Amino acid sequence: MSLQLSYMGEVIAASRDRSVRALGSPDNAVPRAVIALDDVRDWCGETPLSRYLPMVTELLGEPLRDSGLVVALGDAAGRLLWVDGDPRMRGAVADMGFVPGADWSEDTVGTSAPGTALIANRAVLVAGDEHFAPSVHPYSCTAVPVHNLATGEVLGVLDITGGAAAVSSASLAMLRATARAIETEEQLRHFRTGLRVAPAQAAPSRPCLRLLGRDAARLEAPGSASIELSRRHSELLALLAAHPEGLRSGELAELMHEQGMPAVTLRAELVRLRQVLATALPGVQLESRPYRISVPLATDAGQVLEAVDRGAHRQALRDYRGAVLPTSDAPGIVALRERTRATLRESLLEFASVEALLAWLEVPGNDDDAEVQLELLRLLPPRSPKRAGLVAQLGAR
Repeated sequence: MSLQLSYMGEVIAASRDRSVRALGSPDNAVPRAVIALDDVRDWCGETPLSRYLPMVTELLGEPLRDSGLVVALGDAAGRLLWVDGDPRMRGAVADMGFVPGADWSEDTVGTSAPGTALIANRAVLVAGDEHFAPSVHPYSCTAVPVHNLATGEVLGVLDITGGAAAVSSASLAMLRATARAIETEEQLRHFRTGLRVAPAQAAPSRPCLRLLGRDAARLEAPGSASIELSRRHSELLALLAAHPEGLRSGELAELMHEQGMPAVTLRAELVRLRQVLATALPGVQLESRPYRISVPLATDAGQVLEAVDRGAHRQALRDYRGAVLPTSDAPGIVALRERTRATLRESLLEFASVEALLAWLEVPGNDDDAEVQLELLRLLPPRSPKRAGLVAQLGAR
């Protein structure tokens, strides 16, 4: 137990260091209502964890109704979806902003169980004045992250808040049991619907084309050495991967060049690409009429878009290593590049996480994104040390 407490002390210390860097003074650690109360129900219904609210209510909400404790469910950004439990304690914590629709991420309130559990990706217990925000010092809390067991992706966080009982071994056990129940049910749902995802560490089950942040694509396949493609072959294969239904020669020519690529040039390049595929991916063929790849070809750009579609913003941002073939001026590649970038960017602006937007600016080519910089200035506390650099960048334009 002493080793566990010692390790938890290290987790709290690291969190407080991050809190000081992000917020400066504890006086700046103030929860924000990022979702209007009238909109919380609709927003909650769109999140991956919403289907498990009845389970959380049964396992945690009802048992804690007369306990002097409250239970909360938050999304992967630390925004509270739902708060239940003891009515009197709910009223008390509401006065400090612990309500549905509020942002309790570490970027906003500093050290607290929900936000720190998401960053540390482990169970976290925070007692009294271990909290960064002075308004939270009268309370204690325990939180555990909830995962997609197949991918390791964090889906959200479960929290118990109240008096000293909130950081008891019983509270931690209840949270862990409920998180495991959600994770197991989510995995079963994937089995039932045929949507099971391969574990993150497993070898790829099909060929994949790496396009992000690269002037030339890299083709990877299970059991084969990866190969670097020429720029022209990179463009052709990226376009064919993006159109699995196939492209007629005229369509492909227009996507390759503004004036269209001469038919003889296109055919010659496709013949050479067919030879490359025959060597690199035996059994995978470049078919014609229309031109298409005989098996599905994944791309890292496509994986980013899929992650955004299922609400996995953090995973999408981690996977986004830069623009799609940034030096290519082929119209089809330019369109794919802009669609990938814009889709992820808009989702992050809607996601409204300081951490995510700062990470976006660190991606090559994004450091001068004025709209994101202005949004960060809106989100950061007035005394945050990060504001000065953003103001300087905007003023240099």
